[in-house]
Amino acid sequence: MHGGASELGFAALAPAHAMAGAALLALRMSHTQFIEHLRHAAASARAPRAGEALHGWALKSGVASHAPVSNSLITFYCSLSRPLLAAAFAVFEDIPAAARDVASWNSLLNPLSRHRPFAALSHFRLMLSSYDCVVIPSSHSFAAAFTAAARAPSASAGAAAHALACKLPSSSDGSDNVFISTALLNMYCKLGFTSDARRVFDEMPHRNAVSWTAMVSGYAVDKCSVEAFEIFRLMLQECPSEKNEFVTTSVLSAVSVPSALLMGVQVHGLVVKDGLVGFVSVENSLVTLYAKAEYMEAALQVFKSSKERNSITWSAMITGYAQNGEADSAARMFLQMHAAGFSPTEFTFVGVLNACSDMGALAVGKQAHGLMVKLGFEMEVYVKSALVDMYAKCGCIGDAKGGFQQLYDVDDVVLWTAMIAGHVQNGELEEALVLYARMAKEGIMPSNLTITSVLRACACLAALEPGKQLHTQIIKFGFSLGGSVGSALSTMYSKCGNLEDGMAVFNSMADRDVIAWNSIISGLSQNGCGNGALDLFEEMKLEGTAPDHITFINVLCACSHMGLVDRGWFYFRSMTKVYSLIPRLDHYSCMVDILSRAGQLKEAKDFIESITVDHGTCLWRIVLGACRSLRDFDVGAYAGEKMMELGSEDSSAYILLSNIYAAQRKWNDVERVRRLMRLRGVSKDLGCSWVELNSRVHVFVVGEQQHPEAANINVELIRLAKHMKDEGYHQICQLPFVEEVDALGASCEEDQLELKSSAYS
Repeated sequence: MHGGASELGFAALAPAHAMAGAALLALRMSHTQFIEHLRHAAASARAPRAGEALHGWALKSGVASHAPVSNSLITFYCSLSRPLLAAAFAVFEDIPAAARDVASWNSLLNPLSRHRPFAALSHFRLMLSSYDCVVIPSSHSFAAAFTAAARAPSASAGAAAHALACKLPSSSDGSDNVFISTALLNMYCKLGFTSDARRVFDEMPHRNAVSWTAMVSGYAVDKCSVEAFEIFRLMLQECPSEKNEFVTTSVLSAVSVPSALLMGVQVHGLVVKDGLVGFVSVENSLVTLYAKAEYMEAALQVFKSSKERNSITWSAMITGYAQNGEADSAARMFLQMHAAGFSPTEFTFVGVLNACSDMGALAVGKQAHGLMVKLGFEMEVYVKSALVDMYAKCGCIGDAKGGFQQLYDVDDVVLWTAMIAGHVQNGELEEALVLYARMAKEGIMPSNLTITSVLRACACLAALEPGKQLHTQIIKFGFSLGGSVGSALSTMYSKCGNLEDGMAVFNSMADRDVIAWNSIISGLSQNGCGNGALDLFEEMKLEGTAPDHITFINVLCACSHMGLVDRGWFYFRSMTKVYSLIPRLDHYSCMVDILSRAGQLKEAKDFIESITVDHGTCLWRIVLGACRSLRDFDVGAYAGEKMMELGSEDSSAYILLSNIYAAQRKWNDVERVRRLMRLRGVSKDLGCSWVELNSRVHVFVVGEQQHPEAANINVELIRLAKHMKDEGYHQICQLPFVEEVDALGASCEEDQLELKSSAYS
């Protein structure tokens, strides 16, 4: 108690003076000393308690009602690491209305603009409508109002504050003008009105470093690389002394795209010339620049030359590797970072988890998860979203669900989208639709990625009605049909057999990239419209869109369905000669399919044996299937034996080869193939089908009797089978090479009876 009294000894000064003039002097000194003590209290480790003690003295001594004292108390409560805004507001309310000056209003307005923007806007309106005392807003008042409007965000409130600032002459000259104008252009930039911000910027008679940085940052956020670079060049011409690490970081952020790499290199040269490389923020921006420009070699050089690396530097490299498809390098960089003693941030974990997702590195992902839990980052929503995505893409859908369930009540579209996409990637299509319906019920607005994932599920299920409902939601929510949404919607209609609506979506897309073209060409090809697919491919080339590997897969499939061997060869060869695309396994598969469907089985066999790419058994499987239809026993047996040599686990290959030998009455070979199938543990995959009735998907699996209508379905199947037999249709499942094989103790007729009893499944 005595120590506290000595610290606040000035509290005894006021009652010691009886004369009015002396009392006023003492009061003035008390105010000054009080404010000074509050500043010391704010900097101390026990700031809240020390401040509350001072506040208590102010109330007891009666000086709390004086504006300077109250203003300093408000500033103190708002400047704490955890601002006590309720206490600050209570202090403001205790100030007599007539005694509130502009500093009183600003002391609360400034922190509210940062922490509670809507409350700040209400406070600003209340300030303007004060009847007890006319208060003219200062430059700081307007700056706070602009900040609140940007954070809310509220364009109307910002425009109203702008209009009022133009009316008041008190804030139209000198340094106040620069201060207000900079806050104003910063507001317009953050609200996305870059053109309005530029108008304010151009009308500023004086600019400082903050003004230039704000304008460059606005263009950076709006992804206007050229405009940001031009502003930076203008600054170098008009006032080169204003150049600093902040504006340099902003312009580097603006040009961090592949198309602006040359501008970034020029800025890099200026950075080296002016000695700004020593700033770690600039070096981090350079690493990010080259990583986003897909030039990881340069990013690595900057990283290695950096003398002041921090966690952000490492995170930039890890994220860069992950985004550029070098997942293994990202994982190695993460391990090096940990070994170097740097603590990863939440952004580091997101980068390394994305890398693990891309390369399926479950072990590294689990290690990162363990470290994440240890450092306390696991419950960060965006980290959890990356974790869910990693487990889902690595096939651990159970772990992904567990992570999602911990935060499923969080209103975060990224987390929900990661889980929906995980269901789709793991073939749990119905679960994806159910989860999307639950997301909609929770009132969470979907993103482009959400819509795309759900459309993929509808396409794979051939669920047209849910797809149509999703189309209406796309229109309702105002999603653009450009990019992934339009392509996914077109694909959904095409895979559901609705080519008319698929073409309508494609034609309504303003900007059609190669993915959009691939979607509609694939749809036409898969639905038997090969000529239409090839015509669209020619139209695509005329529009100047360069085809990619996927395009040629679709085109070659169309040639296969149409039996166009020569045209198929032409497109296959043009990949390398015209477009410098190296054929992949899928393209070789398409060519083998083209030759096989056309009956050129020996040519297909020779083509396969000339291929240097490791193709496993997939190409021989195509030939084997064609031999079944064309009854070419010799090539079929050759292809089947090749698959056996390569250790195929495809049950249909064993069955087809066995049937070929049975058709040739080579019973020893039949028994050898079936014995080999048993020894290798190869079992036949159960067939599965589904049908959508009354907005419900019914799934049937061979041999199952679990459907609630199983009994009625069996009765109907028996009735249909009898009706077919009465009509003269006896063999409902004749395989080309299967004849009655008495030596194997099974006849085709028995197989047919078995199929009759389970055909619905």
